[in-house]
Amino acid sequence: MANASASSCSSPAAGLPLVSIVATCHNHAPFLRHALNSILAQTYPQVEVILIDNGSTDCSPNILQEYAAQQPHWQLHLLPENIGLCRAFNLGYRQSAGEYLVDFATDDVLLPSRLTQQVALFQQLPAHYGVLYSDAELIDEQGSHLRFHIRREGNRLHPQPASGEVFAEVLRRYFISTPTMLMRRATLDALGGYDETLYYEDFDFWVRAARDWHFQFLDAVTTQKRKHPQAMSRTAYRPGDPHLDSTLATCRKALALCRTAAECEALAVRLRWEMRQCVRHGNHQHAVQLADLLSQTRHLSALDQLLARWSRWRCS
Repeated sequence: MANASASSCSSPAAGLPLVSIVATCHNHAPFLRHALNSILAQTYPQVEVILIDNGSTDCSPNILQEYAAQQPHWQLHLLPENIGLCRAFNLGYRQSAGEYLVDFATDDVLLPSRLTQQVALFQQLPAHYGVLYSDAELIDEQGSHLRFHIRREGNRLHPQPASGEVFAEVLRRYFISTPTMLMRRATLDALGGYDETLYYEDFDFWVRAARDWHFQFLDAVTTQKRKHPQAMSRTAYRPGDPHLDSTLATCRKALALCRTAAECEALAVRLRWEMRQCVRHGNHQHAVQLADLLSQTRHLSALDQLLARWSRWRCS
């Protein structure tokens, strides 16, 4: 099995940029070997691997130690408790040296040519491109195909990918498959990594990165994203959903970053959808906060006002 650690300076691959894979694990034991083997199977030769066990209570630490012993260039950090997704990734990012980084959850799978394809395209892009992303195959717990992230109907793609300046698009809608991202180190450095005060990372990263950096879509399936009960929120939009405070915090940042009326309108689309989901699931406290933000975009419709009044009454 190929060694995926970084090549020495005398290697023919020494002229290629180093890619750091920050692999974070929390109770991924059933899927962990498949994930780690997919790192070893990469055809790209210049890879640095940093393993972070985020306080797992299953046998994940034992599996990680086994692989780290076989791959002496891999770094391994076993955390005594779960410090959250954002802090765990930042720990690995700050220990890394790669020009590009992958945030790899070890219940997913990297397809063998992923890094080769992504780095080849990234190297053709100007320096102000900070993020490259692609399509993904969604798989179940057994690894069986469910569907692709991007659905194709003739010449139409759903969700429609966006490239270049995508700030308004990341405000308006979800279209990026997070596990497929390859990030430029300079972009993460400029942002100071992920915001460690947040429960989840991707929306906030997209908003802050897209303000000053361009994104590029690669039309290829590079990653298998696993869908399983542990990976899905059963409390989405309901009272107590831990994601919503982070969504609100990110939307507040986004509003402060908006420079045009069109960007405010794009954020209003997102806020309206989030607010209506909260109302639908009886989370009126968050619905009121989202309505307050929506009013600041100057795109509060009559129905939005009615729903906001209803939620305020339910909170009283």
